[in-house]
Amino acid sequence: MENSADHTELSLHPSGCHRAPAPQTAFYSLLERLHAALKGPFDRRTVWQLRRQIDQQAELIREVEVALAGVELFERASSTASMGVWQCKLPSEQLIWSNGTYDLFGLQHDRGLVRSDILRRYSEESLARLEKLRSDAIERGSGFKLDAEIRGPDNGKRWIRIFATVERRNGEPLGLFGIKQDITEEKTAFEHIRHLAEHDVMTGLANRTQFQVQLARICQPGGSGGALMLVDLDQFKQINDTLGHGVGDECLIEFTRRLTATCQSADLIARIGGDEFAVLFGPAVDRQTIEHVAQRLVDTAKAPMKCSGSSFSIGASIGLAFTQGETPTALFTKADQALYAAKACGGGIFQG
Repeated sequence: MENSADHTELSLHPSGCHRAPAPQTAFYSLLERLHAALKGPFDRRTVWQLRRQIDQQAELIREVEVALAGVELFERASSTASMGVWQCKLPSEQLIWSNGTYDLFGLQHDRGLVRSDILRRYSEESLARLEKLRSDAIERGSGFKLDAEIRGPDNGKRWIRIFATVERRNGEPLGLFGIKQDITEEKTAFEHIRHLAEHDVMTGLANRTQFQVQLARICQPGGSGGALMLVDLDQFKQINDTLGHGVGDECLIEFTRRLTATCQSADLIARIGGDEFAVLFGPAVDRQTIEHVAQRLVDTAKAPMKCSGSSFSIGASIGLAFTQGETPTALFTKADQALYAAKACGGGIFQG
């Protein structure tokens, strides 16, 4: 496991595995006795003893072969699963890695590395969490699990999942050991699913669910506060009815581009209905700035649109509401009433 100390990494290969060393002294003794027996007269006991020692040596060789085969099988399986095992001895902080762990970091299997070099491969946030969890686990004698972001062999972002267990004897930590596994594909898939759950598919803006979460955040007691802007497109239903829903979708996408460009100071921009949008501003944006953004949005919405060969214009009506300790529902209602007032005046303006 990594920390800020500088130590050398060791590789865990078949050649580096702990195994029962071949008893060379016994083996040479066996050869000498065999040589002596061949020069002298044979007796049953000598032959039996030699045969027994030969069988013992053969069994030892078979055990070593099985152990080596097991290590090789594990390395192949680990590579297939994009994972590797690791061990960190304490207090020396000596690391022992399997080939799979080296592969996760894109390092040569036989290359010894200084610990600080490895730490630089972790993102700042992941490294801070790693050191905190590791320190707590050693103190408590427990384990931990962490999803950490590292820089891969191609300098691209990679995610690994670290499982760690602390080994103790008489209450003293002897080391940590565990597994590291590449979960980049899992993370990517999860982020994609989360993005779909929180965003509108057509426009890519936040959806109503994410909007409600953020609205509750700014309205909660002791929350950040801010302002809500509701936007509704004028003449959009007519575009859908006369030019078709395909053109209507293109119109929404183009308006989204204009909305995003105009509301760059916003904390969140969401599509909350067919042609309805919501914009949340944080407390750092003052009322005058928000009203200026609203007027610019009204003006840019009027610019002609060209979609699928058709040229037309729409408008935007806007309602504003500023937080004054209201509940999310109350703040939304206040902005909706301002929007209704803008619509009642013929649209193309903002109220609030």
